Amino acid sequence: MRRTSASLVAGALVAALAWASGPSSPAIALEPSPGVADLTQDLNQILADSRLTIAQAGVVVRSAANGEELYATDAGKLLMPASNTKLFTSAAAAEVLGLDYRFTTSVLGAGRKSGPVLNGDLVLRGTGDPTLLAEDYDALAAEVAKAGVKLVTGKLVADDTWFDDVRLGQDWAWDDETAYYAAPISALTASPDRDYDAGSVVVSVAPDGDRVKVSTTPETGYLKIVNNAKTGSSTDVLIERKHGTKTVVISGTVASTYNEWVAVDDPTAYAATLFRDALEKRGVRVLGKTTTGAAPEGAKELAKKESMPLSELLVPFMKLSNNIHAEILTKAMGRKVAGQGTWAAGLKASTDFARANGVQVLNLRDGSGLSRRDGITPTSIAQLLLAVRDKPWYPTWYASLPIAGNAERFVGGTLRSRMRDTPAANNVHAKTGSLTGVTALSGYVTSADGEPLVFSIMLNQYLSSSPKDIEDKIAVRLAQFSRNAPVDAAVQLKSATQDHPDLECSWLKPAQC
Repeated sequence: MRRTSASLVAGALVAALAWASGPSSPAIALEPSPGVADLTQDLNQILADSRLTIAQAGVVVRSAANGEELYATDAGKLLMPASNTKLFTSAAAAEVLGLDYRFTTSVLGAGRKSGPVLNGDLVLRGTGDPTLLAEDYDALAAEVAKAGVKLVTGKLVADDTWFDDVRLGQDWAWDDETAYYAAPISALTASPDRDYDAGSVVVSVAPDGDRVKVSTTPETGYLKIVNNAKTGSSTDVLIERKHGTKTVVISGTVASTYNEWVAVDDPTAYAATLFRDALEKRGVRVLGKTTTGAAPEGAKELAKKESMPLSELLVPFMKLSNNIHAEILTKAMGRKVAGQGTWAAGLKASTDFARANGVQVLNLRDGSGLSRRDGITPTSIAQLLLAVRDKPWYPTWYASLPIAGNAERFVGGTLRSRMRDTPAANNVHAKTGSLTGVTALSGYVTSADGEPLVFSIMLNQYLSSSPKDIEDKIAVRLAQFSRNAPVDAAVQLKSATQDHPDLECSWLKPAQC
């Protein structure tokens, strides 16, 4: 049974006044303003949708101007947040790491240099940069060559010890292991393009006469490709990496170019392969094999690459809901706060930040929300949204949130196809969230009166079609909220049709969404 905050507040005030005044004084009931009562009625109507009959639905709306709770239903229930978890991870990262934080990747010489010969090992050391592209590894190799190194007598050592060697979240689904949005986490990794899906490769197929041509972005021999696909009149192709291997099997029919983002099995080995290939192209020969390990004391820096600052990384991270960024930032926080690049240390940093800002109920198992054991209440999210408004980094963080109905990919993000041509378009700044049977939308909206509001909508355990349109209807209604004026019911429920309602837009990649 849903109960709204307006009725609860009114009831509490009646009881308090009756107790204080004694039996000789009549109790005075304080009615909500017409606009709040109208909002309560409309949100109850939206949430009466039959898809939520057996589901869990937690919603809270508060004024950002004074913290007043305007609506709440099951707002204190612990629910699965999906990617709404990233609100906590990104805010904690802005606080703990700072907006100027950059990841550094360096190349070190561990040995004595004699002319063009390095008598010892060459070390590639990473700190988690998720934005490194093949061209960046090439630039590092070019710097090594510019430093006069032509021959390395020892090994190529990949130093990923800035983080621990736990690659996957302990609660992540087994069948996501090969998916790019659940790629392994390492302090040394690489992305295929400027979406920065670290730890993945784009595998492309296209008809080439009577055969199917396969290519990868970046070009790499790291993966073993088994091409069983055939040309046909339509494209119905499966590109899938076998669990725990480097082998990608392609089957089905191909009539036009098709791309699939595939997670690698070992991002450290993958990054080292890109770097070794780049060294060879730049005329630097490494005699020894590729190994992993920590750079020895006294190793001298030959090349260095710094990432964009966190202030810029927040845009692809939050707009496109990048899971890998969330996990890398989590481990980076752990490394800074506790000297340990682990999930445990990083999640403690996120949780400590949330607690310090008034969040009461929070259970974080990862930084992205992939875990189905993450638990957050709508009230906790609303508290975070209110608290961070006073932070010096808030304007940058707020700008990184997806914006409803804005078609620009790095502006609208995962909300770019939602709430178009409604009062919520270019108004709602909010984080989406999706897992099977889970959807969430939490963020900010300005009412028709110009009042800033925060809201959190969390819908769990539905079995039928996605109820994301319910989130949209609520957000649109909030954009039309006026404290003293009713809203036309025919307009308030308007919501843009979604092309792919069951998935995060970012999961579908640019050509499909």
